[in-house]
Amino acid sequence: MIGAIGVVFGDIGTSPLYTLKAVLTVTGGQSYNETELLGVISMIAWCLVLVVTFTYVGVILRADNQGEGGILSLASLIRRRVRHRPRLTFAVIVISVIGASLFLGDSLITPAISVLSAAEGLTVINSSLQQWVVPVSLVVLTLLFAFQHKGTGHIGRAFGPVMTLWFVTLAALGLPWIARHPEVLLALSPTYAIGFVIHHPWGAFLALGASVLAVTGAEALYADLGHFGRKPIFLAWMLLAFPALLLNYLGQGALLLEKPEALASPLFSLAPQWALIPLVILATVATVIASQAVIAGAFSIVRQAIRASFLPRLKVVQTSPVQGGQIYLPVVNMILFLGVVILVAQFGSSERLASAYGLAVTGTLLLELTLFLVFAHFVWHWKWWKIAIMVVFSGVLELTLFLANVPKIISGGWLPLSISAVIATIMFTWYRGSRIMFGRRRALEGPLQQFIDSLRARDIKRVPGIAVYPHGDLTTTPLALRASANFTHVLPEHVVILTIKNVGVPTVPEDRRVVIDNLGWEDDGIVHVLYRVGFKDPQDVPAALRLAVNKSCELEFDPEQATYVLSVFRIEPAEEDDKATWPRWQRQLFRRLEKTSANRTNVFHLPPERTIIVGSEVHV
Repeated sequence: MIGAIGVVFGDIGTSPLYTLKAVLTVTGGQSYNETELLGVISMIAWCLVLVVTFTYVGVILRADNQGEGGILSLASLIRRRVRHRPRLTFAVIVISVIGASLFLGDSLITPAISVLSAAEGLTVINSSLQQWVVPVSLVVLTLLFAFQHKGTGHIGRAFGPVMTLWFVTLAALGLPWIARHPEVLLALSPTYAIGFVIHHPWGAFLALGASVLAVTGAEALYADLGHFGRKPIFLAWMLLAFPALLLNYLGQGALLLEKPEALASPLFSLAPQWALIPLVILATVATVIASQAVIAGAFSIVRQAIRASFLPRLKVVQTSPVQGGQIYLPVVNMILFLGVVILVAQFGSSERLASAYGLAVTGTLLLELTLFLVFAHFVWHWKWWKIAIMVVFSGVLELTLFLANVPKIISGGWLPLSISAVIATIMFTWYRGSRIMFGRRRALEGPLQQFIDSLRARDIKRVPGIAVYPHGDLTTTPLALRASANFTHVLPEHVVILTIKNVGVPTVPEDRRVVIDNLGWEDDGIVHVLYRVGFKDPQDVPAALRLAVNKSCELEFDPEQATYVLSVFRIEPAEEDDKATWPRWQRQLFRRLEKTSANRTNVFHLPPERTIIVGSEVHV
């Protein structure tokens, strides 16, 4: 529970820093009466109830892929169950790619708005410190991204206690003001939210669009499911996070009933003067933790996308020897850092940045719910009335939240949409290009079984040695192996064709990872090893070979003496008559993306001194 509080609820836990201010600003600032204020508080409270408590904590967290959550993980599970439905499979791919792109776009905005909102507490201490808000934010963010390479494990131990203190502080700040104005408790009744909608439909629509800031991070509940499990997340939310958030929002409402001018910074205004400096420090640490959780989530989403062939191979650094989910991607870290710095420098305040926030979050929530309903129908075999209940209580609200954020496109909402559109374009291009490229590779490589059978009739000399051919296709021949047999007429005594297969689950138990096939001949020294991994497992070829040798009596050799032979394909422009298959810009983008792919020697953990590379060309 403590760990879940520290990681899972970091984003949603810092939302009281800016949510109520943003909601009331779009509805007219300080020009509100008591009924309207209670209506706004009621909308925020019931967004927490319906979106987070009912939809995510209550229902969606149950849809796990071997304990793992997240939109790509859910899509992978659905695709395995509906392979016989190509149109549905295609729709699931499109939804998951767009959803992952929106999540990555949100990963840029969350650190910027969170740290900015905490640094703005300086202005409550002294208004002359306004000029230091952006510089302090940039320093904090620079330090945050600079320490990513050390992994979350070293600083994660402090996350839980700090965020627990933060939630207790939120509740403690709200309680005295609720005691002074107990009438604010009326906002817990949904009738105030409904009345606000009836009497001020346009204002309520705009307020609802800003209210989504209160549930930012709900998607993180599902994405971080694999780290803690459903029960700790459920208990942490119901026993601490949810009550603390409600008490704080109610406290802010009570404060504004008495002091409308406190809207400039309602959270910090809850505290007595002596507590402001400690509160600003605690808020800054909490926003760093919230940002860290989002960055770690972005790393996980990108690795899942790489394993699903939506992105080229990128360098992935394992920062923990025991926790597969603790990873660091240098390229992604640099892109996120540059993007966040630009956002902070360009917008300069959490209020201005809030106008850009919301579309990415609501889009992700809506797409994730859509995939869940598909999952519930085809995997859980839900009755239509159950799906109808989810649509009425969750779908209608999330669709309304999304539509309420559409007017923000002009004032800043175009930013996350543009970022997400670029990411989605890259992912679709790589997915399409890799399918075309691998189709042409298969034509060059030829059927594996036919090649193995033909070796029996050929004069191939066998020499002492062990050659391992990492190869991505179960049915075709590694080009390096074919070249050795055709041009040198020599093969090592032991030949291992090793294929790593991503099976769409978080992790594969060690005793089920290796499948060995002698390809129909027991005496030729040629075997095929299938190494099954999940998206949290490392693609370690030497480890796969050692596991295969330990498992099979057929492989009687020392794996530490093996030589690894990689088949590498250089991408060249296609012939003129072949260019009509897909647009020129997309082909050029694919070739550029291919050049960014990480070195396969590093990706597969191959020893460089025992690795040979054989190259060829593929025209795309």
